[in-house]
Amino acid sequence: MSLYPRRALALAALALVVLASCARPFGRQYEYEEEIYIGLDGSATVIVNSSLAALAALHGLDVPLDPSAPVDRDRVRQLYTATGIEVTRVSRPWRRDGRRFVQVRLNVSDVRRLPETAPFAWARYTFTRADDSLQYVQELGASQGTAVGDVGWDGQELVAVRLHVPSRVTFHNAPSRLVERGNILSWEQPLKARLAGEPLRVEARFGVQRILVLTVALFLAAMAAAAVTVAGLIWWVVRKGHQRAARQA
Repeated sequence: MSLYPRRALALAALALVVLASCARPFGRQYEYEEEIYIGLDGSATVIVNSSLAALAALHGLDVPLDPSAPVDRDRVRQLYTATGIEVTRVSRPWRRDGRRFVQVRLNVSDVRRLPETAPFAWARYTFTRADDSLQYVQELGASQGTAVGDVGWDGQELVAVRLHVPSRVTFHNAPSRLVERGNILSWEQPLKARLAGEPLRVEARFGVQRILVLTVALFLAAMAAAAVTVAGLIWWVVRKGHQRAARQA
């Protein structure tokens, strides 16, 4: 292989690595974002994409703000780890607008235990069941409001909570009033409002059956209805044939 194809392959591989590291390379950009994949049993997978500056300002976490200082990913992992909470990944830092960002992925056995760690202590979580529906509520209160100096913020930065619901949504209070791709809800707030401690309430109610199970059930019901219809048509045709034969006899 010549030198130029090798360079092209190397650049393509590097681009893929960069895109994989970034939370949303082509979509809306957030300074701090929580993606919560809630389970029907109250367990959750949480993905946090945030600048180090936002982690320090919002949660008071001890993370380096100097762009040239090394990032201790094990230290970041420890800040999120607690009983019932397993950190599965801390990404390599990436840069945007001169600031470094990281992604933290974790699994929690009960979403209501998240406030036991400092990064989620600003919120209160409830997960309840009533009859044939489940309710998830996340109420964000005051942030730490730690001063971080001039890190390049211009006042346009956004914070977001995105909830991935496992079943059909029956109610939500997302400002957009939209359910994205069938099961994703989004709440946004200006970073300056979050730093000022303006409350944010996330609420959603949904069914107790997974979307896949419900889809399969609907498919099977449609197939059964089609089979009944076909059987009815066959019976009608056969009956008409017998009646015609009887008249001719």
